[in-house]
Amino acid sequence: MSRPVVLHSATLVLPIATEPIRNGAVAVRGERVLRVGPRDELLGRYRVTEEHHWRGTIVAGLVDAYAAGGAPGPGVVARAAELGDPAAAPGPAAGVAYVPVTCESEREWEESRRDALITAIREMDRPVGIAPHTRDPHVLEDVALLARTFGLRLLVDLDRHSLAGLDEAGVLGPHCHAACARPLDPGERKLLKLRGTTVALRPGPGVDEWPALVEEGIPLAIGTAPAHGDVLACAAAVRARVRELGLRPRGLDRALVEAATLGGARALGMAGGPGGLGTLHHGGRASFAVFEARGRYPYSALMHGPACLATIISGRVHPA
Repeated sequence: MSRPVVLHSATLVLPIATEPIRNGAVAVRGERVLRVGPRDELLGRYRVTEEHHWRGTIVAGLVDAYAAGGAPGPGVVARAAELGDPAAAPGPAAGVAYVPVTCESEREWEESRRDALITAIREMDRPVGIAPHTRDPHVLEDVALLARTFGLRLLVDLDRHSLAGLDEAGVLGPHCHAACARPLDPGERKLLKLRGTTVALRPGPGVDEWPALVEEGIPLAIGTAPAHGDVLACAAAVRARVRELGLRPRGLDRALVEAATLGGARALGMAGGPGGLGTLHHGGRASFAVFEARGRYPYSALMHGPACLATIISGRVHPA
């Protein structure tokens, strides 16, 4: 017997990968999205057993690409957090738990730390990656090799490392994303684009470069910081700073919302396909958020701090 179909409808639905849908809905069966479209169309297509009609906007779930710690912010359905950080504790939100590597001695790494890392990876019962903090080039090279061998994601902090050193060690690539709060020079931006490495931008001097990063086609995500407790607040801080600089780049608000959703999912290797996050699509995971955001410009409305009414994670409703 198939699971019942639950409909989540709202004045506006933002699937992210496609255009906004007025009077839209998301049809859900179990943990997956069946279809996204106009509410009337979905009611005619499926035998709906339950409907949640929300006031405001349904948007693909937010993804925190560098969790600052503590409980996930409103609307967050997945996040990148290091083991040992409270944000990495198991909970309803999905994501990747990154094992930190702090060893600065090649000898210590070979004698004990390498085996300890492999053991930790094998014992994890959820998606796991590696967060290398070490600056030792030999350890970095081996970490990159282990990531390729086990098919793991990598998370680096560009406030700790030089891009050239990471690239020389083989760390950069589509399997890696980089948290960054500092400015990046043109050569660094070019290298990140060449390697296909997503930048998880955090509030700081680096946000001044948002227009250049977008224009140069660098994949972007949003990471949180303690002073800005949630993903949309961090995105709004980027928006405010760009406007302070007197810039009005076209599509800024939409690009920020896309970075907070699809961009984060790509950074964690969780975008697209069956069970994918970051967009609302057929077969994707039924993980999305509902915000009390209304108006003619939906992406802009999300930048003005609307209340989160609920977060739906794998089909289960978690009221705000």
